[in-house]
Amino acid sequence: MGDEARPRPREELFDGPETPPLESPEEAVPARSDLGDVPRETLPQPKCTRSFVVANQKGGVGKTTTAVNLAAALAQGGLDVLLVDVDPQGNASTALGVDHQQGIHGSYEVLLDGDDIAWHAQVSPESKRLRVLPATIDLAAAELELVAVQGRERRLADPLASYLSRHHTDYVLLDCPPSLGLLTLNALVAATEILIPIQCEYYALEGVSQLVRTIDLVRGNLHDSLILSTVILTMYDGRTRLSAQVADEVRRHFPEQTLETVVPRSVRIAEAPSYGQTVMTYHSESTGAQAYRAIAREIAQRGAR
Repeated sequence: MGDEARPRPREELFDGPETPPLESPEEAVPARSDLGDVPRETLPQPKCTRSFVVANQKGGVGKTTTAVNLAAALAQGGLDVLLVDVDPQGNASTALGVDHQQGIHGSYEVLLDGDDIAWHAQVSPESKRLRVLPATIDLAAAELELVAVQGRERRLADPLASYLSRHHTDYVLLDCPPSLGLLTLNALVAATEILIPIQCEYYALEGVSQLVRTIDLVRGNLHDSLILSTVILTMYDGRTRLSAQVADEVRRHFPEQTLETVVPRSVRIAEAPSYGQTVMTYHSESTGAQAYRAIAREIAQRGAR
């Protein structure tokens, strides 16, 4: 790529530096408020429920960060959202402020015991429109326990279909572990669309080809209607040529699926989960929050076509 290569206009929008950390402890941790339930803008509703599995077996790409902030942004846009946490680490549950300590029922009981999702889904403090099915450490054993279970690939799909038939939901986001085991397979079978976060770093596409092969296998044997619909570029740094090169490479591989908006490297995005919040309420005017609002808008507008 020549020296004349430049980030796209939408990418430049979020390249600016984050504001420096505030000195006062009271100001440094913004309190979560009810503003999350007052839409800044009303996003268009999809014609029917859209279910995304957020997947990438490569770790550190912003998968959970994307899942929780997108969920919050959609809910703050006036849409009803369910996030299903199927990662034993439970990071999505933490970021969305829902209880997932050992003994709390959630996705493990749905997968292994056939529990109704409605029994265990919790309303997130981020928005009254956002419900979360939490993951506890018990889920770590589910990979082994599911091996001997009949219909093990549909242990999440059937409860989710039952839930959606009784509860109005605009978007479902399923956050997976960074692997291609039975938990991720269950999420792929339960969803209708795949969202892949890809970080703007060297070897960005490493592992994506394996994920695409897995998608093809699932589509051919278990779920014909599953499509790779959305790719999001994360950790974009407009100061480096590498980010622009990676962005162009990803767009060449996924020209229709890659969103215009990118997620910048952001201190605020990184800090938010430690306070049990998304960046949408932790620092709503940061470049990261602006980026996720723009991403939610892009996805919602695509679904309304």
